[in-house]
Amino acid sequence: MRIFGFAGWSGSGTTLIEQLIPRLVGRGLRVSLIKHAHHNFDVDQPGKDSFRHRYAGCSEVLITSAARWALMHELRGAEELRLPDALARLSPCDLALVEGYKRFAIPKLEIYRPQLGKPLLHPGDRNIVGIATDTPAAFAGRGLPVFGLDAYDALATFVEERAVYATPGS
Repeated sequence: MRIFGFAGWSGSGTTLIEQLIPRLVGRGLRVSLIKHAHHNFDVDQPGKDSFRHRYAGCSEVLITSAARWALMHELRGAEELRLPDALARLSPCDLALVEGYKRFAIPKLEIYRPQLGKPLLHPGDRNIVGIATDTPAAFAGRGLPVFGLDAYDALATFVEERAVYATPGS
């Protein structure tokens, strides 16, 4: 499995990643994604049996159907997953995309939208190997490849070329 990350502030990158996935899949890659959330989240729905079973005390609830399955694991005070642990839980794939986990040493594309008013990440992260932005001309001469946010095919090639093999402790 090879891995490649995306770094950006909330609201900057979902559409771009959503556009890259079918291009990578279209190249014959099996693609998975890990998203790290900095807040509590729940993929379940209040009132559903699975929700009620988790809140009754189950450590894990697995829901399965003819279309998909999902495993919900309650940490109940245990440490959250580190990136290597999350990668180990994925089914075999060719490429695991990682959104979040900014502090891990994997190659990343910074997705930057100046209108969000947030600082750039690449000056403090040597693992950022490129920038995608809606103002590419503003980044000329920074020493990193720069792409427009709509350069989907070029970005898919960039991700595929820069992805690295996952190693323990990635």
